[in-house]
Amino acid sequence: MARLVVVLRSVVRGFVVLVEKRPRTRQERAEWLHRLCERVLRKLEIQVDAVGSFPDHGAMISNHLSYLDIFVLASLRRCVFVSKAEVESWPLIGWVTTMVGTVYVARGHGGSAIKAREGMRDALDAGLPVVFFPEGTTSNGSGLLKFHSGLLAQVLAEGAPVSAALIHYSLAEDNGADVTAGNDVCYWGDRNMWAHIFKLLGLRGLRAEVRFAGEPIGFAPGAAADRKRAALEARAAVAALGGRMDEGDGSCRSGGTESCTISDSTNVHLP
Repeated sequence: MARLVVVLRSVVRGFVVLVEKRPRTRQERAEWLHRLCERVLRKLEIQVDAVGSFPDHGAMISNHLSYLDIFVLASLRRCVFVSKAEVESWPLIGWVTTMVGTVYVARGHGGSAIKAREGMRDALDAGLPVVFFPEGTTSNGSGLLKFHSGLLAQVLAEGAPVSAALIHYSLAEDNGADVTAGNDVCYWGDRNMWAHIFKLLGLRGLRAEVRFAGEPIGFAPGAAADRKRAALEARAAVAALGGRMDEGDGSCRSGGTESCTISDSTNVHLP
């Protein structure tokens, strides 16, 4: 409960700054989000380790495990996120995401990705990296889901470089035999978000590791015109950053120190 109070204070303070200053440029909005996420993670005592460097331009794609991914990535660098269009209509959250310059895309709606391309172009022109999650949803981290090609195709059409990253969560302290990073840090399936957040706030020893590729993805000639091929190559680049990320048996384990490893599975949806 104490952590919840501390975090709420930080968030409220950040909202006050957002309302008072109402940042106008994309750089100012990205700066606000960057500082807020840094502060929240510090208050939660979540350790964030970066292996490699966050690209300073172009697009960056990553696996998607939780709403926590946004905080982790934004805490490392000022950037702009691409989000599903439904978020824009959410009370308060929609206003905040709009204020920080989020680019929205409506799944399954013709022309939505092209419209999102305009927003991504504006962010790229402002010198900010654009971040999106090609899986389109979250998982428990045991494997990569299918990558969707719509946004990727728009970025490639702009001629922007695309870099890969991989997020990994682990628990360095014992939080109980039934607590795992895959179930209690990763947010997936039909779980209740508020119950998940409340439990997350009580976790000890939570660590986030983000691995960045050393250079942009080298897509094969013709990939820009072949969306499915580009999506497969992008997925392979993210999967290549995985492998054994701990010294255990590579599975999501209960009790003690627990971690999850990404495997190059071909899951479309995890049960």
